[in-house]
Amino acid sequence: MYLTRVDFEDFKKRKGIICVMTNFGLGWRPSRLENSSLQLAGRMLELRSALQLCDPGLVAARSGVSYLTFGPGQGEFHFPFFGKVITVTWPSLTGHGDTDEELPPIVQALLLYYLVTADGTVLTGKWVSFADLPDGRMYNAAYQGYSGDKIVKAFGFDLPAFSSACLKAGGKPVEVGSASFVMQALPNLPMLVTYWLGDEDFPSSCKILFDASATHYLPIDGCAIAGSMLTNKLCNLKSQGFGEDRNNSIPTFPDVGIRTSGEL
Repeated sequence: MYLTRVDFEDFKKRKGIICVMTNFGLGWRPSRLENSSLQLAGRMLELRSALQLCDPGLVAARSGVSYLTFGPGQGEFHFPFFGKVITVTWPSLTGHGDTDEELPPIVQALLLYYLVTADGTVLTGKWVSFADLPDGRMYNAAYQGYSGDKIVKAFGFDLPAFSSACLKAGGKPVEVGSASFVMQALPNLPMLVTYWLGDEDFPSSCKILFDASATHYLPIDGCAIAGSMLTNKLCNLKSQGFGEDRNNSIPTFPDVGIRTSGEL
């Protein structure tokens, strides 16, 4: 018997299955934590245990993913992640890429948080900064440092290279700023990367924005990690000159530590 949505939300609160910035100082950035591998493994176990109490069909409906049934209690979720189709098996809830290799733990954790957090909220179509997301303002300076500012450092005044990298990463151009592209991180988690080209007097600037509904699909530091993954993908494309097939691989961030509440 599966939990109802109300029971599931109560279960998450009682188990502390949320992702919060309890140690997020003003200089925070995704980095390796002491015992982060053990923390991440423990949190992933909790997330999987929570999801296994849910009807996979309802999980799919709330998160905008496809669910394929193979038989009683067996199936797979299929959904895009930064332009690549990934598979999460049911009920083991293990993520695999298109090469059938198991995804890195940080990527799997982000996917599990997405499935746990997703509540089916309709996208607003309104782009907001990280600062304007719930709990985001206090940490916005750090987020901007390892997202938009890092992109500007990589591309500078080279707007064509920025545009080429965004297109290579699967972005869809929109008319905002000097160049802007919508990136589909997850089915209901679009992100808008916007570049304003500077000149001799004013430096270039860049921001990665979110739909106002973003925290209905990822906790706030999950949004930060998604922004960091996108940043790394674009910067890698710039440094590699777009010449290798691995540029289209699923972005990873092996040194990320997810901040959590509750005991692991």
